[in-house]
Amino acid sequence: MRQVPFFLNLSCLLLLKDIEILMIIGILYLRCPIDNTLTYDYKSCDYRSRGYVPDYILTNAELETMVETTDEWIFTRTGIRERRILKEEGKGSSDMVVRAMERLFEQTGLKPEEIDLLICATVTGDMVFPDTANTICDKIGAVNAYGFDINAACSGFLYAIQTGAKFIESGTHKKVVVAGVDKMSSILDYSDRTTCVIFGDGAGVVLLEPDATGFGIYDAVLRADGNGRHFLHMKAGGSVKPPTIETVLAREHYVYQEGKTVFKYAVKGMVDAVQQVLERNNLTTDDVRWLVPHQANKRIITSVGEALGFTEDRVMVNIERYGNTTAGTLPLCLWDYRDQLKPGDWVVLTAFGGGFTWGAVLIRWKG
Repeated sequence: MRQVPFFLNLSCLLLLKDIEILMIIGILYLRCPIDNTLTYDYKSCDYRSRGYVPDYILTNAELETMVETTDEWIFTRTGIRERRILKEEGKGSSDMVVRAMERLFEQTGLKPEEIDLLICATVTGDMVFPDTANTICDKIGAVNAYGFDINAACSGFLYAIQTGAKFIESGTHKKVVVAGVDKMSSILDYSDRTTCVIFGDGAGVVLLEPDATGFGIYDAVLRADGNGRHFLHMKAGGSVKPPTIETVLAREHYVYQEGKTVFKYAVKGMVDAVQQVLERNNLTTDDVRWLVPHQANKRIITSVGEALGFTEDRVMVNIERYGNTTAGTLPLCLWDYRDQLKPGDWVVLTAFGGGFTWGAVLIRWKG
C-alpha cells in the first residue's frame, strides 16, 4: 500500500502552531494507506537504465594464479566465471558513473542542466568526503543539481530509488538520477580467496521522472538490523578505528564477512521482503514477470527464487559475468535485461547487504 502524501503537507501547516500535533499527524501519515479513488503523480520508472563495467576482465583462471583456488571451486560456490576491474590509475567510482551517464544522455536526450538531484548509492566513494554524488554532478556538468550519497551496502540502490521517489512525489523535483556503483576491487584483499573471488566493479544509473499513468514505483519494503554489522564490515578506517600503520599491516581495510551467517540472513530477508511488498499490494508471485535479486551469490539467488516460487526464466541473473558489484548489481541487471522488459510488467527488486540492510521495491514497468 502506498502512503498518502497530503498528510505531510497538512502537518507542515501545523508546524508553527503545535509541535505535538505535528508528531501525531506524522504518525498518521506513516500508517495511512492510499485511497485508490484519488489521483496521484506516480514516479515513472523511465528505466531506460544505463550501465557501465570496466574493460578489464578478471577471470577465474587468473585468480588461480593469485590465491589457492580453482575455476571449479569458484563457480560451484558462487556461480561466477569473471568480473570486471577498474584498472585505470586515478579512477574511482565517480568515473564509472560518468561513463554510464554519458550513455543515459545519449539515449534519452536528457541534458545535464535538467537534473535536479543525483543520489549515489556506494560504499566505495572516491573519498571519505566530499560525497561522490556531488563529484559526479561536477564531472557531468549538472550545474543545477545537488547530490548526496547513501551507504547501505548491497541494498544501497533500493534505498536510493525509494528516496528519489519521495523527492519526485513531493512535487519539488522533476528529474532525479539514481546511481548504484562500487569499485569493490579497492577494498578487497587479493590474498583472501573467500572474498576476492566474489566481487567486481561496475555502475548503473536510472532516471526518475513524474508520471500519472499508473506506471512506476508502487511500493517498497526497506529493513535494517544493526546487529548484523558484526558479520559483514570493514574493520578499520572509520572513526571508531581510524587508519594507522598497525591497521594497515593487519589488513583491516578490506571486506570482512562471515559467509554462512550472511547466506542464512540474506535468503530469509529477501524472501520476507518480497512477500510483504506483494501481499500489501494484493499481488502474488504469479503476477510478477521479473524477480531482480541482488547478485551476491548464485546459490543465494537460486534459494530466493525457489522459496518464492519463481522459475529460472523469470529471475534476472548476470553474476556469471560481473560478480557482485554491491550497489551496482540491480541497475546492471535492469540494463542487461532492458530488451526483455515490456510495458506493464510487474518487476520486484530485492537485495540484502551489510548492516544488515535489506528490502524489496515493487515496480510497474513503463517501458
